Amino acid sequence: MNEEYAVRDATRLNSKLIYEVIRRDGEEELERPANSLIWSGIAAGILISFSVLGEAIFRAYLPDEAWRYLIENIGYSFGFLLIILGRMQLFTENTITTILPLVAERSLECLFAVLRLWSIVLAANIVGALIAAAFITTSGAVSDDLLLVVNDLSYHATGFPAMEAFLRAIPAGILVASIVWMMPGQNGSDVLLILLFTWLIAAGDFTHIIAGSVEMWVLVIQGELGASAALFQFFIPVLAGNVVGGTAVFTLLAWGQVKAEVEPGVGEAPTPR
Repeated sequence: MNEEYAVRDATRLNSKLIYEVIRRDGEEELERPANSLIWSGIAAGILISFSVLGEAIFRAYLPDEAWRYLIENIGYSFGFLLIILGRMQLFTENTITTILPLVAERSLECLFAVLRLWSIVLAANIVGALIAAAFITTSGAVSDDLLLVVNDLSYHATGFPAMEAFLRAIPAGILVASIVWMMPGQNGSDVLLILLFTWLIAAGDFTHIIAGSVEMWVLVIQGELGASAALFQFFIPVLAGNVVGGTAVFTLLAWGQVKAEVEPGVGEAPTPR
């Protein structure tokens, strides 16, 4: 008996079990009251600013060498570590957790529940990002030298043409969804997983709607970015790209690999006559 337990503990979760863990998690999220989603989403929007600040601090104090780029992007992981390990509501995580219950149930009721959660969490994340950006730019807590670096990062993050911003957002959506998919099978290596995958988002120069919203608000508050450019050149394209990457690409591929195992009658051999 002890040997059987040891084998179970040593065996990696298969894709069907990972799917079931995330699906149940998604169902719980869909049933959470709006108040809980709002406060958790605002907290996540504020905490994601530590990704911007972390990257800016590394850039400000490391020597201007070719290798600095790879090191400074470690700072981008800090906000994601705070949010994911703290179980805050981050919009791009919900592009997989809430979609798995939807593709399993395929009902209008579930669709409306997903849209409700998405709209609440996205709005709350953006409000939190605005609060963080206002603090960074107006409180005086961030030094002038560091604020200059934050501005440089913000100009870069929001400066892509709309189509390029959309395309760069797709890999970011896939990578965040990958973190969610892989975490149930980790045994104490969550920090490393989040660190590596979010570092890859920054090092790959991919665009993320919530971290990028802090940078967007930083420039808007200082009058360096107009509302039209913020909305149509950055916000809408990046939001669409993250959703496509996290939902249309990763989630549907993840669903495809377990569909035959979780749907009754799918993939079963014909019954002999």
